Amino acid sequence: MAAVLLSLLFILFSSFPPHTLSDDHHQPLKTFIIRIDAESKPSIFPTHYHWYTSEFVEPLQILHTYDTVFHGFSALLSPHRASSLQDHPAVLAVLPDRRRELHTTRSPQFLGLRNQHGLWSDSDYGSDVIVGVLDTGIWPERRSFSDVNLGPVPARWKGTCESGQQFSYKNCNRKLIGARFFIKGHEAASGSIGGPIGAINETVEFKSPRDADGHGTHTASTAAGRHAFRASMEGYAFGIAKGVAPKARLAVYKVCWKNAGCFDSDILAAFDAAVNDGVDVISISIGGGDGISSPYYLDPIAIGSYGAVSRGVLVSSSAGNDGPNSMSVTNLAPWIVTVGAGTIDRNFPADVILGNGKRLSGVSLYAGVPLNGKMYPLVYPGKTGMLSASMCMENSLDPNLVRGKIVICDRGSSPRVAKGLVVKKAGGVGMILANGISNGEGLVGDAHLLPTCALGSDEGDAVKAYVSSVRNAVATINFRGTVIGIKPAPVVASFSGRGPNGLSPEILKPDLIAPGVNILAAWTDAVGPTGLDSDRRKTEFNILSGTSMACPHVSGAAALLKSAHPDWSPGAIRSAMMTTANTLNNAYQHMTDEATGNASSPYDFGAGHVNLDRAMDPGLVYDISNNDYVNFLCGIGYGPKLIQVITRSPVSCPVKKPLPENLNYPSVAAVFPSSKMGSGTKTFIRTVTNVGAPNSVYHVQIQSPRGVTVTVKPPTLPFNAAVKKLSFMVSVRANTRNLVMGDSGALFGSISWSDGKHVVRSPIVVTQIDPL
Repeated sequence: MAAVLLSLLFILFSSFPPHTLSDDHHQPLKTFIIRIDAESKPSIFPTHYHWYTSEFVEPLQILHTYDTVFHGFSALLSPHRASSLQDHPAVLAVLPDRRRELHTTRSPQFLGLRNQHGLWSDSDYGSDVIVGVLDTGIWPERRSFSDVNLGPVPARWKGTCESGQQFSYKNCNRKLIGARFFIKGHEAASGSIGGPIGAINETVEFKSPRDADGHGTHTASTAAGRHAFRASMEGYAFGIAKGVAPKARLAVYKVCWKNAGCFDSDILAAFDAAVNDGVDVISISIGGGDGISSPYYLDPIAIGSYGAVSRGVLVSSSAGNDGPNSMSVTNLAPWIVTVGAGTIDRNFPADVILGNGKRLSGVSLYAGVPLNGKMYPLVYPGKTGMLSASMCMENSLDPNLVRGKIVICDRGSSPRVAKGLVVKKAGGVGMILANGISNGEGLVGDAHLLPTCALGSDEGDAVKAYVSSVRNAVATINFRGTVIGIKPAPVVASFSGRGPNGLSPEILKPDLIAPGVNILAAWTDAVGPTGLDSDRRKTEFNILSGTSMACPHVSGAAALLKSAHPDWSPGAIRSAMMTTANTLNNAYQHMTDEATGNASSPYDFGAGHVNLDRAMDPGLVYDISNNDYVNFLCGIGYGPKLIQVITRSPVSCPVKKPLPENLNYPSVAAVFPSSKMGSGTKTFIRTVTNVGAPNSVYHVQIQSPRGVTVTVKPPTLPFNAAVKKLSFMVSVRANTRNLVMGDSGALFGSISWSDGKHVVRSPIVVTQIDPL
């Protein structure tokens, strides 16, 4: 009888038109992500979907429902209807869907990985770990994704291999164990659902997990590509191809679409699926396309990442490519591992030789017919004062001016390789790509379609000065192939996103850096190495630069550490990488900044450059629990409703407001208010867990920032079989009237714990910022 009554009630509820029918039909529909308090579901509804479609929206309006990292749905709504939903007691937040961008612009050896030794052998090359890659999909036929000699798929895997255009379940194997694609948010934004514009262009894109862009194939093979075969990109970077975790399994989630970016609603659905499927690590080289970091409760990448990390899945993300500007780092949530980019000890030098005999050093990945020393007339279209011509933008060059000549183009606005295509179409024979002041001396190689050399800012100024000083300027370009053993390396890439953290200055971001300049990895057959539609070349491998390339190095590293230490949490794995990172380069000097040539700082490289040989055995780790993150969110002033948007579960903040700087992070940032001058002290509490020999005694070593007094109590930490965790207090005392902050606006030091074998190092940052 009760069951019949429930059924009647359900039919009765369902027969009422959903509230969405009051939508204002004069308003265009847009995608919104609706965060729901799952506990509010009336028991009459058998599923959340029934509830959503009965009380909130029409079934046809729903794009995705979320139930693992997030509770709620995304739907096409009018702004008026979306606004009215905010008044519903079960609705925690209504977020407009936003577009995100990919973070692109000999690495395993450079990380300290060696065959049959250390972390590779101790982790069995990551064989049972599953890495989920949220990106542009995959080109599954590449040798990097072969499953030869791999054991069975881990039994805990619950994912699927989704069929679609030119992709079937047969494209998956024991290496590529899962592949899915998420397109509804993209289609809704392009108007293909309920709008006038058509769906994706299936002549250049695949409605399936197949990669039409190349970025996803590149990042997936960097993290976990197989090794033991020789590889190069048209002769450049010749060597043995290998990913960081060569035996780890790959699950690919296509959320980004060629020339169209990636939408939050699809990204969130991929997070939901990846965690449900059983991945151990998520690699996401995606970030805000507008250069502005949203609060954590309005950022679906932060929300999805929290849902993953709270279930033991480490999330590694790129720091963005808006460096060397300060406060340009993205993906700032403290539960995400935020990765900046450095150079490796390999380069692709090219020289510009001027008619006066002067030789200017640059880089290039041009692999076509060389100039063979022949001198050509040299021209700089920017002399006219037209910005579009100086940057060699589409249709800006006069063929009568550039035909048969080498053309100097300023970097900026359009893609570097696209400038070369403009020069080629106008009849130019070569290009010199000159950095401006904003890019400094930072150079990345590109597989140009015509002879091209990229020059740093100083050399770019020199070539322009030469052109304006002589009547008949001439030059040629000499390509010198691949050179390894470059010193110094690593150098912080000029494009790498920099601190301070614009949302929570108490948390140092980026966390660390990894190889991200001129990285060789697998590539798609759908486009040539430049990614330009007119580039018909096919290449199994390509060389790319960006924090997009650095992120999967850390994702692969995390997979190896997870395989070697299955019981370690995401916080412990990040701590192991941060506290063992290098701050010196291969010339045993302090790391420098590619943009300026000056010494770099923790605002540039976080804790340092990842070193996996040491991360395997860090000695001590700074672990962080879900409750620690909740206390952090309480500490930055979020109320229970906003926190529940992120955490899924209802929370209550402690009566005494926690200090956000007491999050158990492996770095320390002391933020003094700039409006309050004079002496002040900041105190931090940290807890370390011994993961080394049980009976160990660690002693502190302090490197205080200049003009600052740092004390640590107690100065000694004695561990034994019964005592695995110990806490200590760090006091940072400064007279802000006397501090000289320098160009970075901060002072830097460190504290290190050592037992004679391990050195567990944490950077200290001292700065003055008034809270927002």
